[in-house]
Amino acid sequence: MMVAACALAGAAIPHLAHAQASPALKAEAAANVDAHAKMVANAVDQIFSYAEPGFQEFKSTRYIADLLEKEGFKVEFGVAGIPTAFKATWGEGGPLIALGSDIDCLLGVSQYPGTGKLTPMVAGAPGHGEGHNSGMPLIVAAAIAAKDVMTKHGIKGRLLIWPGIAEELLATKAYYVRDGLFKGVDANIFTHVASGFQTGWGEMGNNGLVSVEYTFHGKTAHAAGDPWDGLSALDAVEIMDTAWNFRREHLPVTQRSHYVITNGGGQPNVVPDLATVWYYFRERTFKSVADLYKTGNEVADGAAKATGTTVEHRILGYAAPNYGNKPLAEAAYENIKLVGMPKWTAEDQAFTKTVQTTLGRPVKPLATTVGELSTPASRPRSIGGGSDDVGDIMWTVPSITIGFPSNIPSMIGHNKTSAMAMATPIAHKGAVAGAKAVAMTVLDLMTTPKLIAEAKGFQKNVQFKEDTYAPLISATDKPAIWLNHDVMEKLRPSMEKFYFDSAKYPNYLAQLGIAYPGGADKDPTK
Repeated sequence: MMVAACALAGAAIPHLAHAQASPALKAEAAANVDAHAKMVANAVDQIFSYAEPGFQEFKSTRYIADLLEKEGFKVEFGVAGIPTAFKATWGEGGPLIALGSDIDCLLGVSQYPGTGKLTPMVAGAPGHGEGHNSGMPLIVAAAIAAKDVMTKHGIKGRLLIWPGIAEELLATKAYYVRDGLFKGVDANIFTHVASGFQTGWGEMGNNGLVSVEYTFHGKTAHAAGDPWDGLSALDAVEIMDTAWNFRREHLPVTQRSHYVITNGGGQPNVVPDLATVWYYFRERTFKSVADLYKTGNEVADGAAKATGTTVEHRILGYAAPNYGNKPLAEAAYENIKLVGMPKWTAEDQAFTKTVQTTLGRPVKPLATTVGELSTPASRPRSIGGGSDDVGDIMWTVPSITIGFPSNIPSMIGHNKTSAMAMATPIAHKGAVAGAKAVAMTVLDLMTTPKLIAEAKGFQKNVQFKEDTYAPLISATDKPAIWLNHDVMEKLRPSMEKFYFDSAKYPNYLAQLGIAYPGGADKDPTK
């Protein structure tokens, strides 16, 4: 949606406790984002086509870094010892504002976009079943718009752009914080794909998390000839899992815990001397996460004693509970209202309905109005749920998350259904709208010292009075950068033929030969 300069210049800006950037500056930023709408669409489609899971986002982050370097940003890879992580910086003097979004995808959810039929592009391959392909293109457009307006008007300030690597593994942002990426940052704006356009403040109702791998060591033997000479590491894993499932009944209702056995041994006639199980432990507060992790360790140690094996505990990732900054959220919300929802076409709404109907999901049209600001008073009482490691940044510098409308309602999270709209005009328009709100909020921060002071004051006097940042990773823990390597080594050759060629095709659906919105219930491979 184009936000005209004349409309913004005459708009009545609601009174806030803190001032804002002028409507004229915001109009320029919005027009700049519109001028880069094709770049946004191409980037959304390109990253969707790369479909790279956590720690393997080599092509995705290089693509984004190239866009930023062309705009004068200095890019440095290898943040926190993570090969795919970078920081991109621009500007001098003034406030330092960080902007970021996630870029990884999920294992096993490869899916053709623009269709409601469950059809993988490559069987068993990763896919963007969360919609992370849209976030960094949004951030790039917002950063360019803010930079260009600041340059034109001589506004001092600095930008720090960072990608959320391996967010689906909750495996990097705590390391970013530990290793000083956000040192000196005045405020941080994070974005995440949604079907609405919103932000909020306060304790956000999700769970903190610790990701931990338990490796049991036993002794091999012939499983039939002399099993008494063996000590089964797999027995230990199974006893741990069984014990944990009994223990669940006596844990708080807010906890969430789940596991996968990543190594169960070699072949049945050899007693396994090595077996590994990977757990996520989620809870509502720093203390309750730590307590749940302690309980998990006790159960693992008990399983080892019961089987005569030994066990190692290794933390693979951590995520703090999320906490949004009130002054930042209020400023961003005014900008969200100013931008408004994208102008959905009849084709967009038809595609949405067809997908929902075909999949048997609740039928709900694309939203046409912005929702209310989410506050502790307006949110229902949380009993726990998902996690996002942006929480570690939120407990380091004043931060918010802006949800932007690039997906359709009623889809299932971490699922193929959530990939179906993510390389369509819906995803493109939602990212453009989100970029405008982010760019406007950056200009608020760059031109209004009082807003930054209020944001820091809220964090110090309200947020830090409610809890204290207490991550479970240590100074010696390292990011699990080996994860997903073998998967991509095996599957990338089959995936490469699906990479988007923006020089040859106007959009990814055209390359795939998929009509929009027609044929949403048809098999795209035929």
